[in-house]
Amino acid sequence: MFTEAINHDPAITFFQTGHQQSGRPSMGSWLSYGLGSENQNLPSFVVLTSRGKGNSQGLYAKLWSSGFLDSKHQGVLLRSGKDPVLYLKDSDGLDREHRREWLDHLNALNEMNYEQSGDEEIQSRVAQYEMAYRMQMSVPEVVDLGSEPEHIVKMYGPECMNPGTFAANCLLARRLAERGVRFIQLYHQGWDQHGNLPNEMSLQAKDVDQASAALILDLKQRGMLDDTLVIWGGEFGRTSYCQGPFQPDNYGRDHHPRCFSIWMAGGGVKTGQVYGETDDFGYNITRDPVHIHDFHATLLHLMGLDHEQLIYKYQGRRFRLTDVAGQVVPGLII
Repeated sequence: MFTEAINHDPAITFFQTGHQQSGRPSMGSWLSYGLGSENQNLPSFVVLTSRGKGNSQGLYAKLWSSGFLDSKHQGVLLRSGKDPVLYLKDSDGLDREHRREWLDHLNALNEMNYEQSGDEEIQSRVAQYEMAYRMQMSVPEVVDLGSEPEHIVKMYGPECMNPGTFAANCLLARRLAERGVRFIQLYHQGWDQHGNLPNEMSLQAKDVDQASAALILDLKQRGMLDDTLVIWGGEFGRTSYCQGPFQPDNYGRDHHPRCFSIWMAGGGVKTGQVYGETDDFGYNITRDPVHIHDFHATLLHLMGLDHEQLIYKYQGRRFRLTDVAGQVVPGLII
């Protein structure tokens, strides 16, 4: 793959939204908009974050924002610990029956407001209140990893029982996918290795390798891999030459947008192949380049959507995830 962005913030924003400047909908929001939800008790787009042992680049809510799409398509961040969603529990003295009565009265007021103003966002707010009500029952069950059998825990590794780790998020992602959550995004911070590369990269790899493999094996053994697309990667690559004075145990690499790799599994992609090739120095792509827009077009195609038809009109212009570019890459598709 290749990109134009050379710094973390614009590069990851580009990868997530198809544009280097913030304000546009993320991939997950576009898929929620285009495909809807398969589970009315959980959001269609869920975000999970974890932190590695390396230098952590910034992570911002704009990366899972719905932008100018309806706010119901925004990613819902699940926190680690006992309260994955803030304010999900009822206050002391408010039981389930009274909560329902309170919501009904609030919804009636919102409907009156909608009739007067015609603001579509009011309808979204009503839908989100109702979703929060249903999530009070669904979220505690889905985040209860203690119900997983021992052989699954062994597959993902012992870290999967520690909330907020990458391994725990991989296991939780499988549980969410089982329950029909359309798009699940995992962010693992700590990949900004400008120095101390051998030590920090080995720690990052230890964080993610077993759980990433386990997720694919787990999906496959459950018959879910054929219709679940797994994507793993970052926002750009690293230079093939040393950054700074060379020291055998403390050298680094700078940002490199001209070529980098991601991997994909399941969901209709061809298996057992490497697509594309670089020169001998890993500096330029020499065969089958794939731009960010091409990746987005292919992703939408694999999900059953035409990237040129998935459009939202806003401020007099028709917007799409691939902006005004992008080609589906047939060589990646079964």
